Amino acid sequence: MSRKRWWLALVGSLVLVGALAYSQRPSSAPVFAVSKHSTVPSSPPAFPPPAAEGRAQRQVSARTGLLANRLSASSKPPGQIAVASGPVTVRYDFDAGVGRPITDHRGRRALRPLGENGGALRLVRQGSGLAVSYPDRCRLARPRDCPRAILEGERDDSLNPGTNRLRYGASVRMTHADLADGANVVQKGYSVGKVSQYKLQVDHRLGHPSCVLAGGDRIYRAEPSVDVADGRWHNLECTRTRDTLTLSVDGASTVTVAVPVKLSIANAEPLRVGGKGTSKSNDQFAGEIDNVFVMIG
Repeated sequence: MSRKRWWLALVGSLVLVGALAYSQRPSSAPVFAVSKHSTVPSSPPAFPPPAAEGRAQRQVSARTGLLANRLSASSKPPGQIAVASGPVTVRYDFDAGVGRPITDHRGRRALRPLGENGGALRLVRQGSGLAVSYPDRCRLARPRDCPRAILEGERDDSLNPGTNRLRYGASVRMTHADLADGANVVQKGYSVGKVSQYKLQVDHRLGHPSCVLAGGDRIYRAEPSVDVADGRWHNLECTRTRDTLTLSVDGASTVTVAVPVKLSIANAEPLRVGGKGTSKSNDQFAGEIDNVFVMIG
């Protein structure tokens, strides 16, 4: 072999070794990780680890996903936003772990974790199953630096109830250390900009849950003087009938408010769990969420 060919062979070998080493380098922690500590005295479940994704990748993924939702929403003119054509039931119990996509009880309507500033979601024990644990309440001087993380679906007009009967809710566990001026549990849509919305939240520093319906320029809120931030699990359910909105806590109706018969909830926004987005002032939830559901009709 000539000297020139020998040098070319050596350079080629070094490039190949470098490429293999780069492809096998360790990745940073995933945005959705299994908790190492159970919330009850039992061993944490063993799940295959999800694909690791670094902070920069997470931010790109979040921006790409939000852009995709905007493009999807803009693919139909506002007047063509649809509503559920029949009964719809969607439930998320999170018991399948992180080795599989987070889907509803029928294996559809996937939710994806989105995070900013290192915000991450964990799975923790809840009875015989699992629940999602959200980042601790942030007390940084600059809110824009706070960790944020939510679950978000894709646009799904079948989750728009229109004027039909609607039930939605979740199980939550919070303490007073988790409270803030805004803590959204589950929502679809917004209460401003004439978008329309249904939402469950635990707002303010008193630990009061509330159900919200919004449409046009009006917001309707059912909020009892009940503190659910006591470190125990509570089942929260919002029910919209023809002309009322009721909040139930642990199966007991606590407060009912009147809503217009013609109030229609329909928007191009995805279902979100744990906040209204990942930007600053996202009404980030802190605590644990399980058994999210939406029932229409």
